[in-house]
Amino acid sequence: MKRLLATAWAPLLDAGLFCALIAAGLSLQASHMASFTVAMTLNYLLKVRAANVEGTPLREQISPWRWVAVGLMAMFLRGGVLGLLTLRWGWPAQVSILFAVLAGMAVTASGFAQAKSESEAGERARMLAIRLIAYALVLRLLYLGSVELLPEEAYYWNYSRHLDFGYLDHPPMVAWLIRLGTAVFGQSQFGVRIGALGCGIVASLFTYRLTRNLFGEASALGAVLLAQTLPFFFLSGLLMTPDSPLTAAWAASLYYLERALLAGRRGAWWLAGLALGIGAISKYTIGLLVPVAAAFMLWDTQARRWWRSWEPYGAALLAAAIFSPVIFWNAEHGWASFAFQTSRRIAEASKFALHKLLASAIVLITPTGVLAVAASFAGDDGSAPRRRRFIQLAVLLPLAVFAIFSLRHEVKLDWTGAPWTAALPVMAVGMISANAKLSGLKAWIRAAWVPTLVTLLLIYGAGLHYLVLGLPGVGYSKHIELLPVGWRDFSRQVALTAAQIRADTGAEPLIVGMDRYAIASELAFYAAERTAAELETSSAHLFDGIGLMYERWTPRERQEGRNLLLIAWDAKELSGQTIESHAERWGPIEDEILTRDGQVVRRYYHRLAYNYRSVPRPSPAHESGEVSR
Repeated sequence: MKRLLATAWAPLLDAGLFCALIAAGLSLQASHMASFTVAMTLNYLLKVRAANVEGTPLREQISPWRWVAVGLMAMFLRGGVLGLLTLRWGWPAQVSILFAVLAGMAVTASGFAQAKSESEAGERARMLAIRLIAYALVLRLLYLGSVELLPEEAYYWNYSRHLDFGYLDHPPMVAWLIRLGTAVFGQSQFGVRIGALGCGIVASLFTYRLTRNLFGEASALGAVLLAQTLPFFFLSGLLMTPDSPLTAAWAASLYYLERALLAGRRGAWWLAGLALGIGAISKYTIGLLVPVAAAFMLWDTQARRWWRSWEPYGAALLAAAIFSPVIFWNAEHGWASFAFQTSRRIAEASKFALHKLLASAIVLITPTGVLAVAASFAGDDGSAPRRRRFIQLAVLLPLAVFAIFSLRHEVKLDWTGAPWTAALPVMAVGMISANAKLSGLKAWIRAAWVPTLVTLLLIYGAGLHYLVLGLPGVGYSKHIELLPVGWRDFSRQVALTAAQIRADTGAEPLIVGMDRYAIASELAFYAAERTAAELETSSAHLFDGIGLMYERWTPRERQEGRNLLLIAWDAKELSGQTIESHAERWGPIEDEILTRDGQVVRRYYHRLAYNYRSVPRPSPAHESGEVSR
């Protein structure tokens, strides 16, 4: 009865206090966090009393740090429930809190569960891994449709509006997945991102199978835990970018290559070719697995026999056949995408960026992950030589390519993300090792994994909570291109401006974001989400800037004579001879304020251009363009 009271009073107080605070006019965020904090405090006091009666101090059962960590995880998860039910589905807050309280109770009950004895250490580790995997998956599922799209995601959604076999920046898989997701779930953030969640699950399943083949069942579960919680893999299973299908295809390719090269299964070659082909229409980077397979077939005595068999060549032909539509698209468009990803990058100004590549590894797989891989490769980890050679080649060869490139060229944060998939098995081996004689760096790494992964989940939970409900005392960033917190409101305000222009001029203005793609893509997506109608937008290429695919979607010559509504973050981007030579007449620059939840996010500016000219006037009349306030 004491245990029942210790768990029953707190949630009742939680729900009641939340409803009272909402009725008093407090915000959803403040009511939810205040009622949960009070309920957790009461829960702790009741459990302390019950533990003292039983003669076992609570601190000997659950450490204060664990109490705080589990409490925060529960609060962030229930924030996702409230955001989904209240803000996205429109449920009353007083009803939503009931489901939020149940979600929080599930997290705390699981987080405070105790093993019966020290002899159950292996079972405790297994259950902890399962709980953390489930938490990471549910956290993403709850916030998937609540967090606003990043500009890249909105840009790829615009891919899906213009379905094709190729695009300037990437192959088409990301567009196809978004088109499928939005066809099923509508023009929504959830519809855009559900493909990413699915790809994350597929990547985890193949990582599990690969690791089980190499190192056993216990390590396989640890690899899935890492695939669900390390930064790159968590985000690639949440955000819809080409890295999502690439990572799934990379994991599948590794699994089938291991079955072919190490297990000697002929049929695995066909599935490896299928996975490589799917990866190739996701992102060109997967081509680095081809030299990995070739190098292993040259190095490994047993694998050399495959050079005399037809299966590897048949797999290569299958991958090429799947990739062939992308080749045809490039052939029809002057090899634009291949050039964009190769010769254009090579032609960039020389710049040393190896330090950035190393820093990206720390960000993508954490310092603990980097040390775990280094420690595994530096010494004998006890694995069979063939398995060890396969993993080392699969990790180090792609990384070496990027390292050489970084000596003279700029690199991007996500480039080495998918190649780290091959390192998950060896990380997992060190994490779950039962070797009591571990010492030095390996012992420290093993001890660091649990606090590392729990800290990561707390960071993810806090970040997602901030993006949807906010955090007390933390204002919204003005850099909404990095932290998406105002695009929906921004789109609504611009739509009102466009409607007023339409009423005044009798013509629909083309909305032009004065950057590459962020403004145009976000405005188009949130207009479609709000009205289920397409909104035509374009980018800075109309004024001699760079517009990427917008240069093909809205060619300059087709906009001749139209009125354009220009949107920019800086007033200077809306004036000057280069800009003003492209229109017959200009309106004043208007200054607007973007807000969210009553807080100022940032300023933006807009200006109306009358009778656009794709070819600038020879002697444009320069006007002042002062900001109207």
